[in-house]
Amino acid sequence: MGSVISPPKAPNAFQYIWRSPWIRAAVFLLVFYLAYRLFGQVRTVVVVFAVGYLIAYLANPLLNWLERGRVKRGLGVFFVLLLFVGIFALAAALIVTVSTQLIALITSLPAQVGRLNEVLDNVFNWLGAHNIPGTDAVRVRLTEAVQTALQNLGRNIVPLLQNVLSSSGTIFSGLVSIGGVLGQVVLMLLLSIYLMLDYSRVNASLLRAFPRPWQPRVLEFSELVGTAVGGYVRGQLLIALFIGVFVWLGLTLLGIPSAAAIGFLAGAFNIVPYLGPVIGATPALLLALPFGWVKMLLVIVVFVAANQIEGNFLSPYILSKTTDLHPVTVLLAILVGASLLGFTGALLSVPAVALGKLLLDKYYFPSRVYTEGP
Repeated sequence: MGSVISPPKAPNAFQYIWRSPWIRAAVFLLVFYLAYRLFGQVRTVVVVFAVGYLIAYLANPLLNWLERGRVKRGLGVFFVLLLFVGIFALAAALIVTVSTQLIALITSLPAQVGRLNEVLDNVFNWLGAHNIPGTDAVRVRLTEAVQTALQNLGRNIVPLLQNVLSSSGTIFSGLVSIGGVLGQVVLMLLLSIYLMLDYSRVNASLLRAFPRPWQPRVLEFSELVGTAVGGYVRGQLLIALFIGVFVWLGLTLLGIPSAAAIGFLAGAFNIVPYLGPVIGATPALLLALPFGWVKMLLVIVVFVAANQIEGNFLSPYILSKTTDLHPVTVLLAILVGASLLGFTGALLSVPAVALGKLLLDKYYFPSRVYTEGP
C-alpha cells in the first residue's frame, strides 16, 4: 500500500499572529521598555555585578598564568586579593599626600601665573618696542584666559579636594554609612571572588542565555571585545602607572614642588593616550619658573622623555596585540570622541576604534562585498 501523505498542519493562533512584523515590533518595544524600567529599579545591583565582573575579567589572565604554573585557582584568587589589598592600601596612603599637594599646587598657581605674567610682559614689551602689530590685543586675551582658568580651578577643584580631606566629607561619611559605598565595595569584592573562582562556568552560563544558532557569533564577538577593549584597558593602566611614577621621580630629582601631585595628574589623565604629559607639564613648568630657564628645560626633558618612552616603546610593546592603531588614528579618535562626548568620549574612543578595526578585519575584509564589490 502506498503511504498516505498527511496534509500540512495549519499554524496555530500564536504563529499566525507572530507573522505580522507590526506585532513583533510592538512586542520588542514592550520588552525593551520593561527592561529599561527594571534596570532603573535594580541599577545599583547591575553596577555592582558589572564592577565585580570587570575585576574578575581583568584578573583572569593572571589567574590563568598561575594555573599554568600549577597554582590552584583558589590560591591564585587569594594572591590576587592580596595584590588588590596592597594596591588599595598604597592608594589610601598616597591619597592624602596627593590631595594635599594638589590643593597646594592649585592655590599656588596664581602666584606662579603672576611670575609668568611678568615674563610675558617683558616679551610683549620687547615685541611692542619692535613695532610688531597686535601685541596689545594678544596680551589682553591671554590674560583674560589665564584668569578665567584659575577662577574655574579655584571654584570647582579646590572645594572638592578639601572635602575629600575633611573627616566630615561626603566620601568618608558615605563610607561609614550603612548600605553606603563601603557595603557596595564589600559586595563587589565578594562577587569578584566568586566570579574569579568560576569564571569559565559563569561565561558558559551567560552564553547559554542566547539562542544556540547565535552562540558561535556571540562567542566570536566576545573574544574580539576582550582583545580590543580588555587588552587595551589592561595595557593603558600599566602605561598610566609608568607615566605617573616616571614623572613623579623625575620632578622629585629636579626639586620641583608637588611632584607627587603632578605625577598623579600625568598618570591619571594618561588613561587617554598622550593626554597625561600634556596636562602634567603645564603646572610643572609654572612651578619651575622661579628656578630659572635651566630647570624649566629639564622639566620639559622629563615630560618629553615620558612621552617618547610611551609612544616608541611601551605602547607598541603593550598595545600592539590589542589595538595596532597608527598614532594619527589614535589622535583623530580622541579628538572626535572628545568633541562628541567630552572626556568620556575621549576615554572610550580608542577602544571603540580598535574594536571596529578588528570587526572590519574579521568580517568585512574577507567578505564577498569587499573582495568582489557590491
